Amino acid sequence: MMANTTHMRREINEIPEATARLLGGSASALAEAGRGLRERDPHFVVTVARGSSDHAATFMKYAVELTAGLAVASVGPSIASIYGAKLRLRGSACLAVSQSGKSPDIVAMAETARAGGALTVAITNTADSPLARASDYAIDILAGPERSVAATKTFVNSAVAGLALMAHATDDQPLLGALAGLPGHFEKAIACDWMALAGALENPQSLFILGRGPSFAIASEAALKFKETCAMHAEAYSAAEVMHGPLALVGPGFPVLALAARDASEPSVAEAADGLTAKGAAAFITSDKAKAARLLPHVATGHPLTDPLPLIVSFYGFVEAFARHRGLDPDTPRNLRKVTETV
Repeated sequence: MMANTTHMRREINEIPEATARLLGGSASALAEAGRGLRERDPHFVVTVARGSSDHAATFMKYAVELTAGLAVASVGPSIASIYGAKLRLRGSACLAVSQSGKSPDIVAMAETARAGGALTVAITNTADSPLARASDYAIDILAGPERSVAATKTFVNSAVAGLALMAHATDDQPLLGALAGLPGHFEKAIACDWMALAGALENPQSLFILGRGPSFAIASEAALKFKETCAMHAEAYSAAEVMHGPLALVGPGFPVLALAARDASEPSVAEAADGLTAKGAAAFITSDKAKAARLLPHVATGHPLTDPLPLIVSFYGFVEAFARHRGLDPDTPRNLRKVTETV
Protein backbone atom coordinates (compact mmCIF):
# COMPACT_ATOMS: atom_id res chain seq x y z
CA MET A 1 0.00 0.00 0.00
CA MET A 2 1.41 3.41 -1.00
CA ALA A 3 2.54 5.97 1.55
CA ASN A 4 -0.03 8.19 3.21
CA THR A 5 1.11 11.32 1.33
CA THR A 6 -1.32 11.71 -1.56
CA HIS A 7 -2.44 15.16 -2.63
CA MET A 8 -5.97 14.08 -1.73
CA ARG A 9 -4.96 13.24 1.85
CA ARG A 10 -3.10 16.50 2.30
CA GLU A 11 -6.08 18.45 0.99
CA ILE A 12 -8.47 16.60 3.31
CA ASN A 13 -6.22 17.55 6.20
CA GLU A 14 -6.36 21.19 5.03
CA ILE A 15 -10.18 21.38 5.22
CA PRO A 16 -10.39 22.94 8.72
CA GLU A 17 -7.84 25.63 7.83
CA ALA A 18 -9.47 26.27 4.44
CA THR A 19 -12.89 26.69 6.04
CA ALA A 20 -11.52 29.11 8.63
CA ARG A 21 -9.87 31.07 5.81
CA LEU A 22 -13.19 31.29 3.91
CA LEU A 23 -15.18 32.40 6.96
CA GLY A 24 -12.60 35.07 7.76
CA GLY A 25 -11.28 36.22 4.40
CA SER A 26 -14.58 36.26 2.50
CA ALA A 27 -16.77 37.43 5.39
CA SER A 28 -17.40 40.88 3.91
CA ALA A 29 -18.15 39.48 0.43
CA LEU A 30 -20.58 36.96 1.90
CA ALA A 31 -22.31 39.65 3.97
CA GLU A 32 -22.56 41.96 0.96
CA ALA A 33 -23.99 39.25 -1.30
CA GLY A 34 -26.39 38.23 1.46
CA ARG A 35 -27.63 41.81 1.75
CA GLY A 36 -28.01 41.92 -2.02
CA LEU A 37 -30.18 38.81 -1.93
CA ARG A 38 -32.26 40.18 0.93
CA GLU A 39 -32.83 43.48 -0.88
CA ARG A 40 -33.72 41.78 -4.16
CA ASP A 41 -36.15 39.50 -2.28
CA PRO A 42 -36.28 36.90 -5.10
CA HIS A 43 -39.36 34.82 -5.79
CA PHE A 44 -37.29 31.71 -6.54
CA VAL A 45 -33.67 30.59 -6.97
CA VAL A 46 -31.86 28.62 -9.67
CA THR A 47 -28.48 26.90 -9.44
CA VAL A 48 -25.92 26.23 -12.16
CA ALA A 49 -23.09 23.72 -11.66
CA ARG A 50 -21.61 20.37 -12.63
CA GLY A 51 -19.86 17.50 -10.82
CA SER A 52 -18.90 18.05 -7.19
CA SER A 53 -19.95 21.69 -7.56
CA ASP A 54 -23.45 20.49 -8.49
CA HIS A 55 -23.58 18.44 -5.30
CA ALA A 56 -22.63 21.60 -3.40
CA ALA A 57 -25.43 23.37 -5.28
CA THR A 58 -27.85 20.63 -4.21
CA PHE A 59 -26.76 21.22 -0.63
CA MET A 60 -27.44 24.93 -1.18
CA LYS A 61 -30.88 24.08 -2.57
CA TYR A 62 -31.89 22.54 0.72
CA ALA A 63 -30.25 25.37 2.66
CA VAL A 64 -32.19 28.01 0.71
CA GLU A 65 -35.48 26.16 0.97
CA LEU A 66 -35.07 25.55 4.69
CA THR A 67 -33.82 29.03 5.62
CA ALA A 68 -35.67 31.33 3.22
CA GLY A 69 -38.66 29.26 2.10
CA LEU A 70 -37.79 29.82 -1.57
CA ALA A 71 -38.16 27.09 -4.18
CA VAL A 72 -34.86 26.17 -5.85
CA ALA A 73 -34.35 24.52 -9.24
CA SER A 74 -31.21 23.30 -10.96
CA VAL A 75 -30.82 24.69 -14.47
CA GLY A 76 -28.91 22.66 -17.04
CA PRO A 77 -25.98 24.72 -18.38
CA SER A 78 -26.58 23.32 -21.86
CA ILE A 79 -29.81 25.32 -22.01
CA ALA A 80 -27.61 28.32 -22.80
CA SER A 81 -24.42 26.84 -24.25
CA ILE A 82 -25.90 24.21 -26.59
CA TYR A 83 -29.54 25.16 -27.10
CA GLY A 84 -29.18 28.92 -26.91
CA ALA A 85 -32.45 29.27 -25.00
CA LYS A 86 -33.14 32.45 -23.06
CA LEU A 87 -34.87 31.82 -19.75
CA ARG A 88 -37.24 34.33 -18.18
CA LEU A 89 -35.65 34.71 -14.77
CA ARG A 90 -36.79 38.17 -13.70
CA GLY A 91 -37.41 38.21 -9.97
CA SER A 92 -35.05 35.32 -9.28
CA ALA A 93 -31.55 34.75 -7.97
CA CYS A 94 -28.99 32.48 -9.65
CA LEU A 95 -26.23 30.69 -7.71
CA ALA A 96 -23.45 29.52 -10.04
CA VAL A 97 -20.84 27.19 -8.56
CA SER A 98 -17.54 26.30 -10.22
CA GLN A 99 -14.10 25.63 -8.75
CA SER A 100 -12.24 27.02 -11.76
CA GLY A 101 -14.87 29.57 -12.75
CA LYS A 102 -14.04 29.07 -16.41
CA SER A 103 -16.12 26.18 -17.75
CA PRO A 104 -17.76 27.71 -20.84
CA ASP A 105 -21.22 26.25 -20.27
CA ILE A 106 -21.39 27.42 -16.63
CA VAL A 107 -20.24 30.91 -17.62
CA ALA A 108 -22.73 31.03 -20.51
CA MET A 109 -25.62 30.04 -18.24
CA ALA A 110 -24.66 32.65 -15.65
CA GLU A 111 -24.52 35.31 -18.36
CA THR A 112 -27.89 34.19 -19.71
CA ALA A 113 -29.41 34.22 -16.21
CA ARG A 114 -28.16 37.74 -15.58
CA ALA A 115 -29.48 38.93 -18.95
CA GLY A 116 -32.80 37.26 -18.14
CA GLY A 117 -33.23 39.35 -15.00
CA ALA A 118 -31.68 37.16 -12.28
CA LEU A 119 -29.41 38.46 -9.53
CA THR A 120 -26.32 36.29 -10.02
CA VAL A 121 -23.88 35.07 -7.37
CA ALA A 122 -20.72 33.18 -8.34
CA ILE A 123 -19.16 30.79 -5.84
CA THR A 124 -15.69 29.90 -7.09
CA ASN A 125 -12.15 29.10 -6.02
CA THR A 126 -10.70 31.45 -8.65
CA ALA A 127 -11.31 35.10 -7.76
CA ASP A 128 -10.62 36.71 -11.15
CA SER A 129 -12.39 34.12 -13.29
CA PRO A 130 -14.82 34.52 -16.20
CA LEU A 131 -17.66 33.32 -13.96
CA ALA A 132 -16.83 35.85 -11.26
CA ARG A 133 -16.72 38.64 -13.84
CA ALA A 134 -20.05 37.52 -15.32
CA SER A 135 -21.90 37.74 -11.98
CA ASP A 136 -23.33 40.51 -9.80
CA TYR A 137 -21.55 39.12 -6.74
CA ALA A 138 -18.54 36.81 -6.54
CA ILE A 139 -17.57 34.74 -3.51
CA ASP A 140 -13.99 33.49 -3.40
CA ILE A 141 -14.11 30.28 -1.36
CA LEU A 142 -10.37 30.65 -0.58
CA ALA A 143 -9.76 26.90 -0.51
CA GLY A 144 -6.27 27.32 -1.91
CA PRO A 145 -4.76 25.22 -4.70
CA GLU A 146 -6.33 21.77 -5.07
CA ARG A 147 -4.09 19.34 -6.97
CA SER A 148 -6.01 16.11 -6.47
CA VAL A 149 -8.47 15.38 -9.27
CA ALA A 150 -11.06 14.42 -6.65
CA ALA A 151 -12.37 17.63 -5.11
CA THR A 152 -12.50 17.69 -1.31
CA LYS A 153 -11.78 21.03 0.33
CA THR A 154 -13.36 22.94 -2.57
CA PHE A 155 -16.60 20.99 -2.17
CA VAL A 156 -16.69 21.66 1.56
CA ASN A 157 -15.90 25.35 1.20
CA SER A 158 -18.49 25.76 -1.56
CA ALA A 159 -21.16 24.23 0.66
CA VAL A 160 -20.07 26.35 3.64
CA ALA A 161 -20.16 29.47 1.43
CA GLY A 162 -23.73 28.68 0.40
CA LEU A 163 -24.79 28.28 4.03
CA ALA A 164 -23.04 31.51 5.03
CA LEU A 165 -24.64 33.36 2.13
CA MET A 166 -28.11 32.32 3.26
CA ALA A 167 -27.33 32.99 6.92
CA HIS A 168 -26.50 36.61 5.97
CA ALA A 169 -29.48 36.87 3.62
CA THR A 170 -31.88 35.81 6.38
CA ASP A 171 -29.94 37.31 9.30
CA ASP A 172 -29.78 33.88 10.92
CA GLN A 173 -27.48 34.45 13.89
CA PRO A 174 -27.63 30.86 15.24
CA LEU A 175 -26.54 29.56 11.83
CA LEU A 176 -23.69 32.09 11.65
CA GLY A 177 -22.58 30.91 15.09
CA ALA A 178 -22.73 27.27 13.99
CA LEU A 179 -20.65 28.05 10.91
CA ALA A 180 -17.95 29.63 13.08
CA GLY A 181 -17.59 26.32 14.92
CA LEU A 182 -17.12 24.21 11.78
CA PRO A 183 -13.29 24.27 11.57
CA GLY A 184 -13.08 22.63 14.99
CA HIS A 185 -15.75 20.07 14.08
CA PHE A 186 -13.90 19.26 10.86
CA GLU A 187 -10.71 18.57 12.82
CA LYS A 188 -12.61 15.97 14.84
CA ALA A 189 -14.30 14.57 11.72
CA ILE A 190 -10.92 13.90 10.08
CA ALA A 191 -10.05 11.71 13.07
CA CYS A 192 -13.16 9.51 12.69
CA ASP A 193 -12.15 6.04 11.49
CA TRP A 194 -14.60 4.46 9.04
CA MET A 195 -12.42 1.53 7.95
CA ALA A 196 -15.01 -0.82 9.43
CA LEU A 197 -16.68 -0.31 6.05
CA ALA A 198 -13.78 -1.86 4.17
CA GLY A 199 -14.67 -5.47 4.86
CA ALA A 200 -18.14 -5.08 3.37
CA LEU A 201 -16.62 -3.59 0.20
CA GLU A 202 -13.95 -6.18 -0.61
CA ASN A 203 -15.97 -8.15 -3.16
CA PRO A 204 -19.05 -6.14 -4.22
CA GLN A 205 -18.64 -3.78 -7.16
CA SER A 206 -21.56 -1.55 -6.23
CA LEU A 207 -23.15 0.03 -3.17
CA PHE A 208 -25.93 2.38 -2.15
CA ILE A 209 -25.29 5.62 -0.26
CA LEU A 210 -28.33 7.08 1.46
CA GLY A 211 -29.23 10.50 2.75
CA ARG A 212 -32.26 12.72 3.01
CA GLY A 213 -32.63 16.49 2.78
CA PRO A 214 -29.22 18.18 3.01
CA SER A 215 -27.52 14.85 3.65
CA PHE A 216 -28.77 13.57 0.27
CA ALA A 217 -26.43 16.11 -1.33
CA ILE A 218 -23.65 14.67 0.82
CA ALA A 219 -24.58 11.14 -0.31
CA SER A 220 -24.38 12.24 -3.95
CA GLU A 221 -20.90 13.65 -3.42
CA ALA A 222 -19.79 10.46 -1.64
CA ALA A 223 -21.08 8.28 -4.50
CA LEU A 224 -19.08 10.32 -7.01
CA LYS A 225 -15.93 9.94 -4.92
CA PHE A 226 -16.27 6.15 -4.85
CA LYS A 227 -16.38 6.16 -8.66
CA GLU A 228 -13.49 8.61 -9.00
CA THR A 229 -11.06 7.19 -6.48
CA CYS A 230 -11.97 3.52 -5.99
CA ALA A 231 -13.24 2.48 -9.45
CA MET A 232 -16.42 1.26 -7.74
CA HIS A 233 -19.98 1.95 -8.76
CA ALA A 234 -21.94 3.73 -6.05
CA GLU A 235 -25.41 5.18 -6.30
CA ALA A 236 -26.90 7.86 -4.08
CA TYR A 237 -30.55 7.62 -3.11
CA SER A 238 -32.95 9.36 -0.83
CA ALA A 239 -33.63 7.09 2.12
CA ALA A 240 -37.29 7.26 1.03
CA GLU A 241 -36.71 6.45 -2.66
CA VAL A 242 -34.42 3.48 -2.04
CA MET A 243 -37.34 1.50 -0.61
CA HIS A 244 -39.03 1.48 -4.03
CA GLY A 245 -37.38 0.19 -7.24
CA PRO A 246 -33.74 0.15 -6.06
CA LEU A 247 -34.69 -2.31 -3.33
CA ALA A 248 -34.70 -5.05 -5.98
CA LEU A 249 -30.88 -4.95 -6.07
CA VAL A 250 -30.43 -5.57 -2.35
CA GLY A 251 -29.39 -9.07 -1.36
CA PRO A 252 -27.19 -10.73 1.24
CA GLY A 253 -24.11 -8.62 1.96
CA PHE A 254 -25.09 -5.75 -0.34
CA PRO A 255 -23.25 -2.72 1.10
CA VAL A 256 -25.18 0.37 2.19
CA LEU A 257 -23.79 3.56 3.72
CA ALA A 258 -26.47 5.71 5.36
CA LEU A 259 -25.37 9.29 6.00
CA ALA A 260 -27.73 10.52 8.70
CA ALA A 261 -27.46 14.04 10.07
CA ARG A 262 -28.99 15.19 13.32
CA ASP A 263 -32.01 16.84 11.73
CA ALA A 264 -35.67 16.02 11.14
CA SER A 265 -34.74 13.30 8.62
CA GLU A 266 -32.58 11.24 10.99
CA PRO A 267 -35.33 8.82 12.18
CA SER A 268 -36.38 8.01 8.60
CA VAL A 269 -32.78 7.40 7.48
CA ALA A 270 -32.24 5.10 10.47
CA GLU A 271 -35.47 3.25 9.68
CA ALA A 272 -34.38 2.73 6.07
CA ALA A 273 -30.95 1.44 7.12
CA ASP A 274 -32.53 -1.00 9.55
CA GLY A 275 -35.04 -2.11 6.91
CA LEU A 276 -32.23 -2.85 4.44
CA THR A 277 -30.29 -4.70 7.15
CA ALA A 278 -33.33 -6.91 7.69
CA LYS A 279 -33.19 -7.81 3.99
CA GLY A 280 -29.57 -8.93 4.28
CA ALA A 281 -27.73 -5.71 3.45
CA ALA A 282 -24.45 -4.83 5.17
CA ALA A 283 -25.67 -1.42 6.30
CA PHE A 284 -23.60 1.20 8.13
CA ILE A 285 -24.99 4.44 9.52
CA THR A 286 -23.92 7.66 11.22
CA SER A 287 -26.74 7.61 13.76
CA ASP A 288 -27.34 5.96 17.10
CA LYS A 289 -31.07 5.81 16.31
CA ALA A 290 -30.61 2.68 14.19
CA LYS A 291 -31.22 -0.65 15.91
CA ALA A 292 -29.66 -3.09 13.41
CA ALA A 293 -27.37 -1.15 11.06
CA ARG A 294 -23.75 -0.78 12.22
CA LEU A 295 -22.83 2.54 13.80
CA LEU A 296 -20.01 4.65 12.35
CA PRO A 297 -18.30 7.35 14.43
CA HIS A 298 -19.45 10.86 13.59
CA VAL A 299 -19.27 14.44 14.77
CA ALA A 300 -22.41 16.35 15.78
CA THR A 301 -22.32 20.12 15.30
CA GLY A 302 -25.43 21.09 17.24
CA HIS A 303 -27.14 22.67 14.22
CA PRO A 304 -29.24 20.74 11.66
CA LEU A 305 -27.86 22.62 8.64
CA THR A 306 -24.17 22.30 9.48
CA ASP A 307 -24.44 18.75 10.83
CA PRO A 308 -24.20 16.97 7.43
CA LEU A 309 -20.86 18.60 6.55
CA PRO A 310 -18.54 16.74 8.98
CA LEU A 311 -19.94 13.51 7.50
CA ILE A 312 -18.36 14.19 4.12
CA VAL A 313 -15.07 15.11 5.78
CA SER A 314 -15.00 11.74 7.59
CA PHE A 315 -16.01 10.01 4.38
CA TYR A 316 -13.22 11.67 2.40
CA GLY A 317 -10.69 10.31 4.85
CA PHE A 318 -12.13 6.82 4.45
CA VAL A 319 -12.40 6.80 0.67
CA GLU A 320 -8.83 8.05 0.20
CA ALA A 321 -7.55 5.28 2.48
CA PHE A 322 -9.77 2.65 0.84
CA ALA A 323 -8.55 3.60 -2.63
CA ARG A 324 -4.97 3.02 -1.48
CA HIS A 325 -6.08 -0.22 0.18
CA ARG A 326 -7.27 -1.34 -3.27
CA GLY A 327 -3.88 -0.47 -4.76
CA LEU A 328 -5.15 2.66 -6.52
CA ASP A 329 -3.76 6.18 -6.54
CA PRO A 330 -6.66 8.52 -5.69
CA ASP A 331 -4.75 11.44 -7.23
CA THR A 332 -4.75 9.93 -10.72
CA PRO A 333 -8.12 8.32 -11.47
CA ARG A 334 -8.42 6.71 -14.87
CA ASN A 335 -9.73 8.93 -17.71
CA LEU A 336 -10.06 12.03 -15.53
CA ARG A 337 -8.26 15.36 -15.17
CA LYS A 338 -8.65 18.20 -12.70
CA VAL A 339 -10.52 20.78 -14.79
CA THR A 340 -13.18 19.71 -17.27
CA GLU A 341 -14.34 22.54 -19.51
CA THR A 342 -17.67 21.48 -21.01
CA VAL A 343 -19.56 23.46 -23.63
